Amino acid sequence: MTAASPQKTALGHIRVLDLTRVLAGPWCAQNLADLGAEIIKVERPGCGDDTRSWGPPYLRDAAGKNTSEAAYYLAANRGKQAITVDIATPEGQQIIRELAAVSDVVLENYKVGQLKKYGLDYDSLKQIKPDLVYCSITGFGQNGPYAQRAGYDFIVQGMGGFMSLTGERDDLPGGGPQKAGVAIADLMTGMYASIAVLAALTHRDRTGEGQYIDMALLDVQVAMLANMNTNYLTSGQAPKRWGNAHANIVPYQTFATADGHIIVAAGNDGQYRKFVQIGGRPELAEDERFATNPARVQQRDTLVPILAEMVRQKTKQEWIDLLEAAGVPCGPINNLDEVFDDPQVRAREMQISLPHPTAGQVQLVGSPMKLSVTPPQYTLAPPLLGQDTGQVLRQVLGYSEEQLASLHQKQVI
Repeated sequence: MTAASPQKTALGHIRVLDLTRVLAGPWCAQNLADLGAEIIKVERPGCGDDTRSWGPPYLRDAAGKNTSEAAYYLAANRGKQAITVDIATPEGQQIIRELAAVSDVVLENYKVGQLKKYGLDYDSLKQIKPDLVYCSITGFGQNGPYAQRAGYDFIVQGMGGFMSLTGERDDLPGGGPQKAGVAIADLMTGMYASIAVLAALTHRDRTGEGQYIDMALLDVQVAMLANMNTNYLTSGQAPKRWGNAHANIVPYQTFATADGHIIVAAGNDGQYRKFVQIGGRPELAEDERFATNPARVQQRDTLVPILAEMVRQKTKQEWIDLLEAAGVPCGPINNLDEVFDDPQVRAREMQISLPHPTAGQVQLVGSPMKLSVTPPQYTLAPPLLGQDTGQVLRQVLGYSEEQLASLHQKQVI
C-alpha cells in the first residue's frame, strides 16, 4: 500500500507542536498525524530524537548502505514535519513561542519543571495562546514523591505490577518476572495521551477553553492491568504469574507441536472433548479427573504433560486445520515473517510503503484505526533531521531568508 490519495481527514484543522522524543510522545503525535493533524516535530540541532541512533537495524538506501535513520525512530514518526531548534537559546525559545501561538496542541516529555526555565511551560504559553491544549508526558507525573525521577518503560513495568503477572510460574523452569517484548507502558501512554488530547480539543471547541494534560507512565501501567487490578481489590490477594497458562481454565495455554507452537483455548468441556478426540486421546474426556474444567484445573500438573505429548504428534498447521474445523479456539504463534505474510494481515493493509528521500521507499506498519469517512492518511515518511526547518519557519511564521541565515549562523536552527 502506498500513500493515501487526498480525502477527508478528521484532524485536518489541527496543528500540533511536538516537543517529544523516544516513544510515548512520538506515538501520540503519530496517531494524531494519521488522523490528519499537521505535526511539527522539534528536535535538537545536530543529533535530534534519541531514537534516530537506536540501531541497528537502520534504513538502507538504494545502494544497500545504512542511512542515519534507525528502525526504532521510523516506527513512531511518520506523518510529521521535522525542524531543528536549540531551545536553550533565547532565539530558539522565541521560535517555540511563536509556533505555540499558531498551534492547537503542544506535546512535551521533558523532565518536570525543565521547560519552565525557558518560559515554555503551560503557564507561560497559555498567556499567549489561552485556548492551547498542552500535554506533558513523564514517568511519574507532575506531583508526588517520584515526580523528579526519570521514567523508563522497563522500570515502570516492574513498579506498576505488570511483571508480577507476566512470566512463567515460579515453581517451573524459567520461572520469574518478565517484561513485555515491546515498551507497553510507553505505547499505552501514547494511546491514552491521544485520547486525552482529543477530549481536550472537543472541550475547547465547545467552550473556547484550553487545558493542561498531565500523563504519567506509572499511572498508565497501573490502569492497564484492568481485571487483574479488580481481582486484587475484590479479593485482597495479589495475583501470581501463570506464564502462558490460565489460572481458571485448562487447557488454555501454548503447546509445542512437531514443528512449532500453537495456542489452545478450550473454554468449555465440549471444546476440550473435541480437542482430545482430534488428538486421538478420547479417554481423557471420560476420565473423571479431567472431565470437567474445575477438575482439570485441580489436576493441571497431571493433565498438561499428557496433553503436551499428544500435541507433539502433529504439525502446527495440522492442528490449526483440525481444531478450526471442529470449532476449538486455537491459533499459531507467528514470528514476524509469518505475521506480515498472513492473509488477514494483508487484507487489513497493515503494511504500508511511503516514499523516502534517501531510501526510495520505507516499509511501515499501518494504523489499526479503520474509519469509514475519515480514514488514516499516510502522506509523509518519517522525516530526516531538520528537513523541514526552512519551509516551516517561512510558511508558518513568515521568516525571511535573512532571518533564517542569521539563525543558522548562530546555530539556533
